[in-house]
Amino acid sequence: MFSPFAACRAAALRPTVVWAAVAGVIAAGSPIALGSSPAYARDPGSSANAVIVWDRNAQTAIWDIAGQQPQVQARSFAMVHGAVYDAVNAIAGAPYQPYLVAPAADGTESTDAAVATAGYLVLHALFPDQQARLKAQYDESLGAIPDGAAKQRGISVGTQAADAMIAARRNDGAFGDQTWPVGTRPGQWRPAPPAFASDGAWVGHLKPFLIPRASMFRTSGPPALTSRRYARDFNEVKTVGSATSTVRTADQTKAAIWWHDRHLAEWEIKRQLATQQRLNTLQTARMFAMVDLAEADATIACYNEKAAWNFWRPVTAIRLADTDGNPETSADPEWTPLLVTPPHPDYTSGHTCFTAASMSALRYFFGRDDIPFSGYSADSGTTRYFRGFSQALAEVVEARVWGGIHTRTADVQGAKIGAQVTAYMVTHYFKQRPRSR
Repeated sequence: MFSPFAACRAAALRPTVVWAAVAGVIAAGSPIALGSSPAYARDPGSSANAVIVWDRNAQTAIWDIAGQQPQVQARSFAMVHGAVYDAVNAIAGAPYQPYLVAPAADGTESTDAAVATAGYLVLHALFPDQQARLKAQYDESLGAIPDGAAKQRGISVGTQAADAMIAARRNDGAFGDQTWPVGTRPGQWRPAPPAFASDGAWVGHLKPFLIPRASMFRTSGPPALTSRRYARDFNEVKTVGSATSTVRTADQTKAAIWWHDRHLAEWEIKRQLATQQRLNTLQTARMFAMVDLAEADATIACYNEKAAWNFWRPVTAIRLADTDGNPETSADPEWTPLLVTPPHPDYTSGHTCFTAASMSALRYFFGRDDIPFSGYSADSGTTRYFRGFSQALAEVVEARVWGGIHTRTADVQGAKIGAQVTAYMVTHYFKQRPRSR
């Protein structure tokens, strides 16, 4: 029988268990030389890391103004930072594999001008209605760079990197007309209260940035409705994920809300790590590109998985449990989750796919797991602190159950997909190139 109290006691052991489930997919990389500042890393006299500046500008355009949801944000951030990385890497002499292109450069170009141009042109293509504001940010960035040949050559490199990205993502399937099938049989997804909305089905059909096809990491699907594992998932989320749960702790409630904030704390975490670990511009560009492109493809793979299985959300499963054929489940027609259920199927969890990709990419990039970081959520009104990447991943797996919007199996399988995407990326992209003699 399911025991909510035993489940809470076991929660302390889960960070190790969850990370072990994905750790075999990807090993830590080689530690980078933190704090180094080669000549190409930053323009002379520049006090700000241009990649961080334009990541903040991207956040303003993508979320603060456009209000894109996480599954849409992923594509936008990946486009920005893929282009920025190619521009910075080219000026550095292409020490790493380019993502799309390595424009001709001899290292005398202004890196800041290249970053600003690449970021601006991609954002302009994504958000033409924000042209005036984006142009003002671009003019501000260029105004801080001395006029001259270096500046103009940097603009040229950034333009070429942006043009390559914009061309590569043209007709990539974004904002297609696909819809989620609305089921009527037990286990099939249907819109959930209170909005009964349906959105985002096109994401699973989007052309990936890295992996050959969106279905590359297809799972065996959610547990059978009559299985014991399904009953365990069901009874756990029913007990700890209810809006009126007496088992969920106050901190677990805050964690669930923190991780559900559409203003993702992961943006600031990425910038925080770059600053605290004193990454130079090239290191920052590579780290941001690795994280954002892995997140984008993990999201695409996750939504492709959602489309393949079209599995019902906990709120539907619990209210209709008298139809599932499992003697270990019981219906509660009035059951409501802590969080508002997103408008797409349960399996697999988009957030755990996304976070597993980012945390495993960061672990690989830094070559270690024990780098502390934190993030603030206005929705929860709290800052959460993490000892390292595995702890953050373990918590998001729990948080989606605590919020009542995902089953544990959907979370764990999503985390595996995210790690698999990162493993593919580090094998095929962004690798250090042999130095020419």
